[in-house]
Amino acid sequence: MRKLLPIFFFITTAMAAAGQKPLQPIHFTVSMAQPEKHCFQVTMHLPAMPSDSLDLFLPCWTPGYYQLLDFARQLSGFKTSAGGWTQPDSSRWRIYARKGTPITVTYTIKAYNHFVANPYLGPDHAYILPGGVFLYPGGMINSPAVIHLHSNPGWTSATGLTKDGSDYYAHDFDELYDEPILAGPLETLPTFTVRGVPHTFTGIDLGDFDKTGFNRDLQKIVEAGSTLIGDIPYDHYVFLAIGDGRGGIEHANSCSLSFNGKDLQTEKDRQRMLSFIAHEYFHGYNVKRIRPVELGPFDYQRADRTNLLWVSEGFTVYYEYILLNRAGITNADDFFHALENNIAAYENTTGHLYQSLTEASYDTWSDGPFGGSLEKTISYYDKGPVVAALLDLAIRHQTHNASSLDDVMVRLYREYYQQKKRGFSDAEFRQTCETIAGTSLDELFSYATTTKDLDYDKYLGYAGLRLERDGKTFHIRPVAQPDVLQAVIRNAWLH
Repeated sequence: MRKLLPIFFFITTAMAAAGQKPLQPIHFTVSMAQPEKHCFQVTMHLPAMPSDSLDLFLPCWTPGYYQLLDFARQLSGFKTSAGGWTQPDSSRWRIYARKGTPITVTYTIKAYNHFVANPYLGPDHAYILPGGVFLYPGGMINSPAVIHLHSNPGWTSATGLTKDGSDYYAHDFDELYDEPILAGPLETLPTFTVRGVPHTFTGIDLGDFDKTGFNRDLQKIVEAGSTLIGDIPYDHYVFLAIGDGRGGIEHANSCSLSFNGKDLQTEKDRQRMLSFIAHEYFHGYNVKRIRPVELGPFDYQRADRTNLLWVSEGFTVYYEYILLNRAGITNADDFFHALENNIAAYENTTGHLYQSLTEASYDTWSDGPFGGSLEKTISYYDKGPVVAALLDLAIRHQTHNASSLDDVMVRLYREYYQQKKRGFSDAEFRQTCETIAGTSLDELFSYATTTKDLDYDKYLGYAGLRLERDGKTFHIRPVAQPDVLQAVIRNAWLH
């Protein structure tokens, strides 16, 4: 705990200077003593009851995965040192004790589902997804939290949280819920540095593959992303490979990844995995910092709906292609092929006749992040990157290639994340795009808000390209004789 003293001292001093009463940390201890039962034993220590009753909540969802997950059904054995408690609803526990009394709460979390958006404990490793493990006290979500792990012999742990010996520290519960902890017999690749900031890849059962080359590719991806934005907003970053757990989730200075080295044996598989990792990494900019105003601070008891997941997720798909291309991991043909696949996935379902991008974004909490019935819904993971590409080309055309979608992302990062320290509204996002383009973008934004057919050839034509359709297959082809501006835009777009 010695290394935590400067942190607490700084917070206490700053709050005292502002005339605020310092917030005392809430301590959690997590035991993994019975991994074969897939159960975490959790002890929560509250320094003092703020009143004669206090509601404790378990989140209904986790940041980065936009679907209600009902973590509370995995909690059992709830006990409190005060003795008295009730459960007003499924994710809330109300404890009773005299104001000012320190309280200890214990409970069990069943953790058997090996998935990136669920906590997991097994004989081989533990994945602590904080939103599914740690209760938060109502009205005290800004309190610091300290996590102490009782893990198994031979296990180590990794997370984006600040570490102090065997403990981890979060400034508040928003930070805590954003940073999972991976524990087990971890294998860690050599740390690499970009712009003076260390980045580390660590995980479970990484397998046999070219780890030196893989680490080098990761560094190229980080360099491409940080060069695009012009900044690295964290002081360390960790890639958490959780094994065969399905999916990936971004965090402020880490990401959780399903990963198996066996998936890197061919060049196609290697590119697919690196594209997946580039996606989660770029989310550290586009979602964690560049974000719709609805995506933070969060209400963990309800869905935080937004119309702009087509930007948060769809644009990130587009930029995973961009980063790989700029990093030299893929080429122009790979870039075009990825967009062709997105176009085919969108155009070959009847859902594009019924649901717009903004509707898909807003309805994801009920339909799931990849859409519901393909007959009536679409995925913003497919149409989103296509609209991003068309928007990028439109901006380049209108500005004679002086500006691009990159400039939109940088402007949003600087103005809303760095200066205003908040997210942007729908109107502010559109205004930024149109300011950079220097013109109205009515047609492009209608592609997000309606089911209007996309004029592919118009926008691809700005780069001297056209779209060919062969049954259910699409191909982006060059036009015979591009003019000077088309040639300039195409060259700049792909480099």
